[in-house]
Amino acid sequence: MADMILKRSLLFSLIAIIILALASCSHGLKLNQTQKSQPLSLSPTSAILNYHGGPLLTSSSTINVYLVWYGSFSLNDRTTINDFFNSFDPSKTSFPRQGPPTVSKWWETSRAYKDSAGKTVPTSVRVAKQISDIYSLGKNIKRAQISSFVVNKIEKKVLPLDSNGIYLVLTAKDVIVERFCMGSCGFHDSIVLSTTSKVVVAHVGDPSVQCPGLCAWPYAVPAYGPPGQALVAPNGVGTDGLVINIATILAGSATNPFKNGYYQGDALAPLEAVTACPGIFGAGAYPGFPGNLVVDRISKASFNAFGVNGRKFLLPAMWDPKGLSCKVVA
Repeated sequence: MADMILKRSLLFSLIAIIILALASCSHGLKLNQTQKSQPLSLSPTSAILNYHGGPLLTSSSTINVYLVWYGSFSLNDRTTINDFFNSFDPSKTSFPRQGPPTVSKWWETSRAYKDSAGKTVPTSVRVAKQISDIYSLGKNIKRAQISSFVVNKIEKKVLPLDSNGIYLVLTAKDVIVERFCMGSCGFHDSIVLSTTSKVVVAHVGDPSVQCPGLCAWPYAVPAYGPPGQALVAPNGVGTDGLVINIATILAGSATNPFKNGYYQGDALAPLEAVTACPGIFGAGAYPGFPGNLVVDRISKASFNAFGVNGRKFLLPAMWDPKGLSCKVVA
């Protein structure tokens, strides 16, 4: 299974737990002129991501996301996630003249990933359709059930067949998904529907109850180990955990959709565009410290990118094939 594994590696997790207690400055920092001048591409944390010759999601000008809300979600969850996806359109995002960049700017790094024909990952990502499901599979489900669920919705024409799309299932905080929180905050895989068509299916869970210290870091501290100081989340710990992991899934799905795109290591448990840069959100990051971020003067929330409707998001670093480094949003 092409397990995207949004995870802190075991080594990173152990180091992070220790350093969170030691790094007294693990809260977000206001950007000053010195911090702004720091390099925005960081040293690699792993070997170079090699291209293995397979297709990327490059067959259309837009990556369509088919969003499934599985379980009960708050209005804040739904609104924030939809605002995040709408923020990929640069024409919809406005931000202060002197401030962090936007979600669409973050996605520009993915454009450096090219397939064998020289086509790049699309600049546009949008929610093409979204549906809700209130626990039709129960509250304890296997990964294979998620894939079967998506196939069923395509066969019944509830969702369209789109080979350049991502079928993203978001599960609520009271839903237990196989291997979620066991070193994984989500995954992506592919489903073969016929001899000529296959699609990408993905999952991200709400970590607010089950594992905020793993899947909503740096907005929550790991459950075990010395205490540390968590950052203030602009949209809520669980919601911002969802955003971080959705961003990771999108990057991995676009650049390694069928196990033979860009990755390093084992194809069944690869390091991909974002997972090759664990725990990096700003310049100066090191294990246990996410990097220099911006802090909202009123809410004290830490973030690094603006979105639509004045939203503030925290987006992970992405491996840059041009610079051969982990690049933070800039």
